[in-house]
Amino acid sequence: MGDWSYLLTLLHKVQSHSTIVGKIWMSVLFLFRIFVLGAAADNVWADEVSEFYCDTQEPGCEHACYNWKFPISFVHYWVLQITFVSTPTLVYLGYAVHIIHKEKRMMEQLQDGIDGTKLKKRKYTDDRGKVKLKGTLFCTYMTQLFLKIFLEVGFSVGQFFIFGSPFIHLKFHCKMSPCAEMAGAQCMVSRPTEKTIFIFFMLAVSGISVLLNIIEIIYLCCTRRRDNRKQFLCEQHELSSQYYPFSRAGRNTNRPHGGVPLFTLPAHAKTGLSANENHSDSIVKEKDT
Repeated sequence: MGDWSYLLTLLHKVQSHSTIVGKIWMSVLFLFRIFVLGAAADNVWADEVSEFYCDTQEPGCEHACYNWKFPISFVHYWVLQITFVSTPTLVYLGYAVHIIHKEKRMMEQLQDGIDGTKLKKRKYTDDRGKVKLKGTLFCTYMTQLFLKIFLEVGFSVGQFFIFGSPFIHLKFHCKMSPCAEMAGAQCMVSRPTEKTIFIFFMLAVSGISVLLNIIEIIYLCCTRRRDNRKQFLCEQHELSSQYYPFSRAGRNTNRPHGGVPLFTLPAHAKTGLSANENHSDSIVKEKDT
């Protein structure tokens, strides 16, 4: 596990800049891939060369049969898979750290008294320094998710093309040169059942990794859509408060008439009302006489 220490340290930093689903993916990578590969799988394949046996005395036949059955060691293939799958995440980590340092330096310049009118506000980080997935950072995060899915599927499919069936049989017949062309050789593999179990386990973990990446993409899309909807509703509310200022004033119960604003009449309307009142008073007096 000492060989994985540097990679584990880098991937641990990604957790502070990832979503909840991303942290679960990281835990799956740590526990069910790196830890199992370093602690158990390496010991299972430790005797794959020393315990490989073919019933022939022809020089080079055993090595040719082993190379035909196992073009590359399963452990080495899984190490390559983990390294390549982790690379997009490490690229995202480098970009996120660059953004954090850039905005931190900007705030330090603002606190030192430099004119802040030319400085942009924080766009990708909050007051605690936590990254907010938006803009180019959101696109970078989504891109690394798609790349991880592509690499996981590519390595899983490539495993079938390189090794064939995931089942490891106890013996197989080999006719590779320089073995006898007619009779060939019967070759034996050590601990085939245990190796088969580990192969299916690593394929299952790879499938879980793909599933978690797909769930994270859906989660991010739903979260972004919800945030955009909230922002749209807030903008609509601000616009409505600007165009209809009395909508809020009507809620004030201290005003008379239930808070409904009273409009003052213009001067000519008031004179018209007073003339009508005088005319009605004169009609009443004539009736009384």
